[in-house]
Amino acid sequence: MIVWRDVFLGLIALATLAIAAAQIAVIVAAAAAARRVGQLADQIEREVKPLFGHLNAIARDAARAAQLASAQVERADRLFADLTVRVEETLNLVQASVIAPAREGRALLSAFRAALQAVRDMRHARGRQARSEEEDALFI
Repeated sequence: MIVWRDVFLGLIALATLAIAAAQIAVIVAAAAAARRVGQLADQIEREVKPLFGHLNAIARDAARAAQLASAQVERADRLFADLTVRVEETLNLVQASVIAPAREGRALLSAFRAALQAVRDMRHARGRQARSEEEDALFI
């Protein structure tokens, strides 16, 4: 039985050696894969770095353009606000300079019309009085 024990012990040693060799191979392969992944990451970083630089420049330019556009919109808003105020002032001045004299003229025309009506009424009343005097003279 001692012989079988040595054979099995030899097999166990051989299996342990095979497992150790397989583990070393896996570790070496994993180290090579890690190295390749590191190289790939470095390569991607080198290739993407200028892209990020360009994207940053584009973002800066877009922010500047948005800022300029905002300033222009604010200027246009102020311009339209000032224009609105000036148009309102102009319309108020036109209204004051046209409507006030028109009202005064209308008042003068109304006064003139009333005076003419009074003159007509007086003529009409005189005419009636003269006719009634003539009719009275004819009555006799």
